Amino acid sequence: MLSYTETLAYLFSKLPMFQRLGPAAYKADLTNTLKLCNYLKNPENDLKCIHIAGTNGKGSSSHMLAAILQSCGYKTGLYTSPHLLDFTERIKVNGTCIAPEYITTFVHQHKSQFDAMDLSFFEWTVGLAFQYFKDQKVDIAIIETGLGGRLDSTNVIHPIISLITNIGYDHQALLGNTLAQIAQEKAGIIKTRCPVVISSFQEEVAEIFIKTAAAQQAPLFFASKEWKITSHLNESQVQHIKAYHVFTKKEISIPMDLCGQYQLYNLPGVLKTCDVLCEMGYPISESKIIKSLSRVQQLTGFMGRWQCISNKPLTIADTAHNSDGIKQIIKQLQHLNPSKVHMVFGMVRDKSIEPVLNLLPVNYQYYFVCPDLPRGLPANDLAETAAKFNLNGTAYASVWEGYMAAKNAANDSDLIYIGGSTFVVADFLKQYNL
Repeated sequence: MLSYTETLAYLFSKLPMFQRLGPAAYKADLTNTLKLCNYLKNPENDLKCIHIAGTNGKGSSSHMLAAILQSCGYKTGLYTSPHLLDFTERIKVNGTCIAPEYITTFVHQHKSQFDAMDLSFFEWTVGLAFQYFKDQKVDIAIIETGLGGRLDSTNVIHPIISLITNIGYDHQALLGNTLAQIAQEKAGIIKTRCPVVISSFQEEVAEIFIKTAAAQQAPLFFASKEWKITSHLNESQVQHIKAYHVFTKKEISIPMDLCGQYQLYNLPGVLKTCDVLCEMGYPISESKIIKSLSRVQQLTGFMGRWQCISNKPLTIADTAHNSDGIKQIIKQLQHLNPSKVHMVFGMVRDKSIEPVLNLLPVNYQYYFVCPDLPRGLPANDLAETAAKFNLNGTAYASVWEGYMAAKNAANDSDLIYIGGSTFVVADFLKQYNL
């Protein structure tokens, strides 16, 4: 039998994978996933799932819901992507990662059949998650889409609730060049008579969700119409939230450990999903919501969302990687008003980088880096394009070298930000943990 390291090498090298290769690895088709599930005797049919799609906020919403549900005593499966430090992060039960031994045994048992099916990395991983959650007899499985929704490999499930977070521009080459086209792909997870929660009411795409839900006879809820969220104080490691319910006049105070201000757009969807679950017979108390949202990272192992690395200088790592996400990051950085911002920044080559670069302040000091994967945009190329936007900085051979240069240059009153891509944060955290 292959070792765990050999098993991952087999998966990463022999199966196409969007995370490494980009669009070339994307399969807009559910045929293989259906074959895989049929071969595994359809473990997904034995799961009660919450299905989550959206451009930004999927990971945060998934982890917040997982923290709440497991705190309420439900054995909770959580499937997300990509991982930051290790593959096992993708599949968790009550915050504990899948055991490497389970993965190696699963691959050993099914490798020949999977090879014959010519499965993609993502198809294979979805099958693994479904089987693991069935074997673990989870009460609820939270399933995050990888890309899109309609043709995403996870879209073979029949969830008890669907949640769709913010719609923005990302992966346009695959999902469409307009918000309407992208929303149509995300709306593909809406199932017949399955309640669907939309985190934020966005005028330009709301009608798409209304029409799709009506066609599927699915109860539809725009969470931001019911829950109004404000952050009255944002410290480096605690965000104090006020959540007000428009109809019941109830107000909840939550000291959240997820400190990105973009969580204000995610929280309505999480709270409304909890409301719907309560109506479906899954009791969730207000006290459990408050307590679990104050320690999402501890309960679920969540990383990379406005993650505070150190306080002097304040060092933040965040996986925001598209225009909408970067807008929120810049807004929060300006709110903190540090003496100077040192931005360790990298991207992948298949993204539209100009719209993102156009958002970055010219008064920041930049340290351009390249994430360590084939999709990584070379740091020199990034620096060259950034110069056209009057962004001054130096290219570095690795994320860690860029970070160390920033650390050496920063004063205690400055701020270091590490991001631009999930994979930049992943590279940094791997080295930082060493």
